[in-house]
Amino acid sequence: MSKRLQLMVEGESSSVSPGMRRSATLLKLTPQEPKPLDTCAKYLLHNAKYLKYDDYLKAAFPIATGVIEGACRHLIKDMMDITGPRWTMRGGEAVLPLGCLYISGDWDEY
Repeated sequence: MSKRLQLMVEGESSSVSPGMRRSATLLKLTPQEPKPLDTCAKYLLHNAKYLKYDDYLKAAFPIATGVIEGACRHLIKDMMDITGPRWTMRGGEAVLPLGCLYISGDWDEY
């Protein structure tokens, strides 16, 4: 495991960002090359309070990727963002699992 990845897993994501930027400087990249790196570094700094992977792993919580998070966001939007209904928290929490069962193909088994 790389040093930076190890820091992330240990809950030190905010300390990874400066090292990423320092590496870009030392590599003498062109002005355009470090832009994705800078975007990632900003994300790590801005979201450090949510990136407590050490706590999540200790609690045996799953750690999602951006792909999974994006899929979940679109699933919820597709199911809940329809014309007409006004969802309460309780109603939305009741409908989402049913919709997920249907979409996953597990409806009949349920």
